[in-house]
Amino acid sequence: MAVIKFTKDNFDAEALQSTKPVLVDFYADWCGPCKMVSPLVDELAEESDAYKVGKVNVDESPDLAAKYGVMSIPTLIVLKEGKVSQQAVGARGKDAIRKMLA
Repeated sequence: MAVIKFTKDNFDAEALQSTKPVLVDFYADWCGPCKMVSPLVDELAEESDAYKVGKVNVDESPDLAAKYGVMSIPTLIVLKEGKVSQQAVGARGKDAIRKMLA
């Protein structure tokens, strides 16, 4: 499944109302560690249909970043039934990100 670009316009429908767990990557184009995590997130999106994967550009959607208390990027959160079940700040390896979805 392709990575979804989350914005304030589609976040409720795509992420909060999802019946599957949702991995959300809060990032910015200028962020070095974000550039390391981004391809891993992309790979995870293609590996399984058991979850959704999306990204929030904090420069384009500061309201979403604020809603989830994102102070540093990259921040990864997993939503289950519309609620945060996991959160990690900083670069992570692919296995660590995958475990967040378990």
